[in-house]
Amino acid sequence: MRIVFCSSEVVPFTKTGGLADVAGSLPQALEKLGHELIIITPYYKTAKFSEVKKYSLNEVAVSKIGKNIKVYLLGNEKCFGRDGIYGDKNGDYSDNLQRFSFYCYELLKLLKRLESPVDVIHCHDWHTALIPVILKNEYQKDPFFRNIKSVFTIHNLAYQGVFPKEQYVHLGLDPELFHIDGFEFYDQINVMKAGLIFADRVTTVSPQYAMEIQHREFGCGLDGVLRNRPEGVAGILNGLDYDLWNPQTDPLVEFPYSAKDWSNKAKNKASLQKAVGLPQRPDVPLFGFVGRLCHQKGLDILIESLDELMEHNIQLVFVGSGGERYHRLLEACAQKYPEKIGLFLKFGEEMARRTYAGSDFFMMPSVYEPCGLGQMISLCYGTIPIVHRTGGLADTITAYDPFRSTGNGFVFFQYTKEGFVFCFEQAVRAYNDKAQFKALIERAFACRFTWDKSALEYEKIYKE
Repeated sequence: MRIVFCSSEVVPFTKTGGLADVAGSLPQALEKLGHELIIITPYYKTAKFSEVKKYSLNEVAVSKIGKNIKVYLLGNEKCFGRDGIYGDKNGDYSDNLQRFSFYCYELLKLLKRLESPVDVIHCHDWHTALIPVILKNEYQKDPFFRNIKSVFTIHNLAYQGVFPKEQYVHLGLDPELFHIDGFEFYDQINVMKAGLIFADRVTTVSPQYAMEIQHREFGCGLDGVLRNRPEGVAGILNGLDYDLWNPQTDPLVEFPYSAKDWSNKAKNKASLQKAVGLPQRPDVPLFGFVGRLCHQKGLDILIESLDELMEHNIQLVFVGSGGERYHRLLEACAQKYPEKIGLFLKFGEEMARRTYAGSDFFMMPSVYEPCGLGQMISLCYGTIPIVHRTGGLADTITAYDPFRSTGNGFVFFQYTKEGFVFCFEQAVRAYNDKAQFKALIERAFACRFTWDKSALEYEKIYKE
């Protein structure tokens, strides 16, 4: 089959989160199954690549990943010639509807100009959600597009592309589509909602999350739309590219190590402690956090619990950026506990990987988590996750049982301060039992969440 991947960010060109990892890794797994793929993504001012050829079609650059996957980067100075991808320090760009509408229309025009047959267009998140709508309502009479099917994948239902109804004119679509069975959402435009209605198939990034979003608590107002799809929502767990995430070959890990010999992990721990201004203490369990500083990632429950956590002989490292409120709160906590809390309050790939490699535990107490890659990455670095049982965290992390010596992490089931603190204290006790902790690290290294199985599941969806 010939499959087109559409995503607002793709590794290695542009990345703000896990969406980019999926859009860069899954096509390569599908290519290994014998499918022909191309990727189309915006050509941002900040896009990174080592080799790129200019293409004569309307500001398009061409690169390649995998064996022979062409990547087309759609350029437009007005839309994408900015320092930010989705926004700046003041928030999201006010013209994001116009920017990503342009991307969707130009993407389809490019496909037609390439004059190569397409079987499936795989769209990712709200930035691409107009594509199924356009295919079903604007291009049905066009012989080139008539038989193309669409798959829409939800990476995070909380981000839906909601805009004032006055901006509907920028979509270039029939006004009749602004109704309850189209774009209308509480008298506003909801781009993702329309994509969910018009896509031929809908998937999301873990089996647990597929169930959760069809209920009110996590449905973000679209649970009814999802329940009404006759073929349902397929939950397909994201995979991990173990060539990219490997502590033995990772160029950003200062002291390489492997599952067979992780003695260098202690050196990475000392280096990380030094980098964030903490005392270099090998005997103290080091808990790392890498991610956006926001409510979803569990910052509120972490900060609320800090005084109790600080009663233990531990150290914490926070790496990431986000809301100014969380920056201020964490800086105040670090000033209060300078020997125990280290901060790196901006996102940097090098510091993130050093944290995966140098920490003993990885904190991921998310309120909800569609899939999550952090817990998978931490496992392959021999770093033990502490997670809330939700979404993809529930599908990948099993609770440690000291009596049976099973499990690959620490899991709290009720999202309360008490539940989190109890789980955290379990981790401290396990660290102090060297035999049990060694066995826990061995089980972590043994976990594999490759794209092989998931690619087969996507292949089945495409064939249907």
